[in-house]
Amino acid sequence: MTPPAESLIGKGSVIDPPPEPPLVEPPPEPPVVEPPPQPPVVEPPPEPPVVEPPPEPPVVEPPGESPVTDVLVVDLLGGIGDLVMALPVIHGLAQRYPAARLRVVTHEPGAALLRGDPAVAEVRTPRHGGPGAERAAVAEAVARRRPDLAVTTTRYDGIPALLTATGARCVTDLWRNPPPDERVGERYLRILRAEGLGVVPRAPRIRLSERELRRGERALPGGRRPPPVVLVVGAGMAVKRWPTRRWRDLSASLRRTGHPVLTVAPPGAGAVRGGRLGGDLRDLAAAFAAVARRGGVVVGADTGPLRIAAAVGAATVGLFGPTDARRYGLTTPRSDVDRPASGVDIQGMPGCPHRRPTAITEQPCWWTAKCPVVRAAVRAARPACMADIGVPAVLAAVRSALRSTRRPVSRSAPRVSGPRRRFRGRSSRGSASTAPRRCSPSSSWPGRSRTPDRRSSPGCRCRGSPRS
Repeated sequence: MTPPAESLIGKGSVIDPPPEPPLVEPPPEPPVVEPPPQPPVVEPPPEPPVVEPPPEPPVVEPPGESPVTDVLVVDLLGGIGDLVMALPVIHGLAQRYPAARLRVVTHEPGAALLRGDPAVAEVRTPRHGGPGAERAAVAEAVARRRPDLAVTTTRYDGIPALLTATGARCVTDLWRNPPPDERVGERYLRILRAEGLGVVPRAPRIRLSERELRRGERALPGGRRPPPVVLVVGAGMAVKRWPTRRWRDLSASLRRTGHPVLTVAPPGAGAVRGGRLGGDLRDLAAAFAAVARRGGVVVGADTGPLRIAAAVGAATVGLFGPTDARRYGLTTPRSDVDRPASGVDIQGMPGCPHRRPTAITEQPCWWTAKCPVVRAAVRAARPACMADIGVPAVLAAVRSALRSTRRPVSRSAPRVSGPRRRFRGRSSRGSASTAPRRCSPSSSWPGRSRTPDRRSSPGCRCRGSPRS
């Protein structure tokens, strides 16, 4: 037990209070540090003014040359497709020389494709089908007005010399040194650029009026249906004809799938079931344009009507036998910015040893359609290269082309007067090029004169020179 506090310190003793702790001075406050001065506000430099790119310099003719005020284009090779192939040349020169008057000398009925074209000021055709008619037509054109620039795809009857004698600047050989795998239309433009004419690459185009486009719509069946398929049956040259039986089988297969089938055929072609498209070449072009807007396809051999279809934007399936699809094909390469590729080219018998892509008129089968590959007993029946193309391959190509056309209808599609029609909302853009024939067939396409051209026989004077 702890004793009381008194027993520990004694009675009466004074207890001193504990000493107070020493005063501790608080630590001095840290000195006030002034914040560093703010950097002066620097206004951002003013944005440089927007400088518009300088306008493109006007086309200046080379020193010593007078301005081009008149351009003459001569295409007298005789085929409709030949003229379609020359359209990029015509339109390219019109753009290159916008102030010039552009004239064209060509054959009927293809001349109708240029009438109404805003790029062409005048179209002249031979007055008759006899010898010398083409040269006479060119002579009349240069006598009427001397051209400043003349371009010709035609080399027979002294036409190049006739043009050169005018003193105009001339390009008279668009067929020189052609590679076997370069499209004919592209070769034309490449040579013009090499000559310093500076034409812009473009695809063939046929210009149609709004009235013609509306008429083309009325030529097709109405109602809500799958896209139409047009069969260009037959061909002007026998060597290009696909067997009639196969056209019938193709038509039956397409009709079973619900596609409206229309046909274009010259007189004498075998009957194929389907509606007929008639009229002149401009009517046919307008109908093909309507097929393109509905997302349809045009099928045919290497012929003028098929090239017209491609030139108005329709997808095409081309059947190539004696002509090489690498050089004469219709599908547009994807490098062409003018329009996307659309359609299919089918080459029959690709390894034929007798095919000459750069000189097709010298092939042994060209004029007679007697194929040197098959036995003599069946030569007169059909060329082996065309017989090599089967219906299943064509049907598959048509389906592929139809898939490529599934695009919305253009807002610029013309309205159709009369009863309202409902069409599938599809459109198509196609492609094309062709190659000149030295001789024209005597058979008649829509709008074609029934009078045989003097150059349709194997004995014509132009037969000796290669087509390309």
